[in-house]
Amino acid sequence: MITHTIDVVSYCRVSSQGQGESGLGLEAQREYITRAALQNGWNIIGEFVDVVSGKLAIEERPEGAKALSLCKRAKAKLVVAKLDRLSRSVHHIARLLDQTMDFKVATMPQADKFQLHLFAALAEQERSFIASRTKEALAALQARADDGDIQSVEKIARRTAALEKGRTATNRAKASKAIQDRVSSWQESVRDPIDLCIRKGGRTLQQVADCLNGKGITTSRGSTWSSMQVKRVMQKLALTLPSKEDAL
Repeated sequence: MITHTIDVVSYCRVSSQGQGESGLGLEAQREYITRAALQNGWNIIGEFVDVVSGKLAIEERPEGAKALSLCKRAKAKLVVAKLDRLSRSVHHIARLLDQTMDFKVATMPQADKFQLHLFAALAEQERSFIASRTKEALAALQARADDGDIQSVEKIARRTAALEKGRTATNRAKASKAIQDRVSSWQESVRDPIDLCIRKGGRTLQQVADCLNGKGITTSRGSTWSSMQVKRVMQKLALTLPSKEDAL
């Protein structure tokens, strides 16, 4: 049961102007804060919204600096919907805590300073793991695309288009076609060497790979050939072995 109220300053952050104008993400943050305020007896005395990257410390953000100033003047607590709206950096969170800046997080209103510091550290570690896994997955996807896998090429094209804001559908289609054209051009460049290796006695995929490696011909990534890479490229070029392939 709520026996007293405390004054709080609501602070929301979105990363792009589009999110700020459309309310995408912003309304959800306000709802979190409003619900937590009702449940915990918080009196919202002001609201500030920034459209900036989470990499900036809150005191370096235009509206964030104003929110902190109001908190000090009114002896109020800052409240954010989620911890990452305050900062994505455990260093920034720790600095605020060390400066005795008291703040609340709507999704975990009862968390103390130690718990907030711990959550920030765990969140930063998880983001690091995700970034590493994403980088590895993209590298594998790029390798398959370089070997002529059209589905991988299309996935990269879609991802590139999604990351490039403001591009028209026509330009996205052109970008996708340009990527496929580069792959097709490279595939055609190795058609004759592969065909020559087959004509010189290559009867298995591995023999063709060994032949290409022996000639110093590399894959599109500059590495040596494997039987699987040969298979993929031969399928795209509609090339076949004169005898039954060895099992891979």
